[in-house]
Amino acid sequence: MTLGSLEIVKPGLLTSIQDLGRFGHQALGVPVAGPMDAFSLRLANQLVGNDADAATLEVTLIGPEVLFDAETTVAIVGAVFEGTCDGRAIPMGASFAVHPGQRLKFGRVVQGARAYLAIAGGILTEAVLGSRATHLVSQMGGLTGRALSPGDRLPVLARPAARPSRKAFGLTLPTGGRARLRVVPGPQDDWFDADALKALTTVSFRISPRSNRMGYRLEGPPLARAREGELISEPVGMGAIQVPGAGEPILLMADRQTAGGYPKIAHVISADLPLAGQLAPGDFVEFILCTRQEAIAALIARERQLLRYAVMKDAS
Repeated sequence: MTLGSLEIVKPGLLTSIQDLGRFGHQALGVPVAGPMDAFSLRLANQLVGNDADAATLEVTLIGPEVLFDAETTVAIVGAVFEGTCDGRAIPMGASFAVHPGQRLKFGRVVQGARAYLAIAGGILTEAVLGSRATHLVSQMGGLTGRALSPGDRLPVLARPAARPSRKAFGLTLPTGGRARLRVVPGPQDDWFDADALKALTTVSFRISPRSNRMGYRLEGPPLARAREGELISEPVGMGAIQVPGAGEPILLMADRQTAGGYPKIAHVISADLPLAGQLAPGDFVEFILCTRQEAIAALIARERQLLRYAVMKDAS
């Protein structure tokens, strides 16, 4: 095995190392972290022949400039960015070869918020508790638990470049800064009055500038409770919509805590979490109530998308 490296020349707004996350330790208070858009990360890895949970770069809104010192194959999936490799436009949603000395530059984001740069063989930083995912608050994983900076060098495999892949079917991205996310009732939906439940699914909420990878604060009408008090803290998952006492809902995302004591009015279904991960501060979101059966069917359809592309890729 021959190692090469990827150097961060310019880091962009927020670029971090992410795999599918650090599972199995939440009972000890260790957050999962991982991608904001797991579907795009998995598809990017699929395009370059990696396992689904190989470590990638998560690129947010303003992308990085990276320098390769080894031949390899890469793919960028998720948000649509303008980008070049040594001055030539790069394809989004398809694999392509890079060679020693070439620079990959991300331009402005055109649609969506986050993209995933997968490199054949993955990014080979040290794993922490079985994962390379960066959790920024606890400073765990990735490269010393932080966002990447100029001059950082990341170990990657040097291997002959594979032939480019066909363009994959990617995620349907938010249009015009708006998205519609399906939800199922939360475990404490009975803590809220009828007006709050109606507002959740009839009003557009704006993602606050105070949002981050831990969660999106949603600006809109306060969601009033029908009962007082707080919960004993209980486990929380990505997609939970919790409501503090002031009534401003928070949509929990990848870097969420492991437990919380605010009541949860609803939960974004798993199939729509990748779309939630493509939202940015200032975007608007609407919630649509669906049944658990519809949520399961949507997730099966999403997984079939990945399987269908894997079969097409293997047959090509």
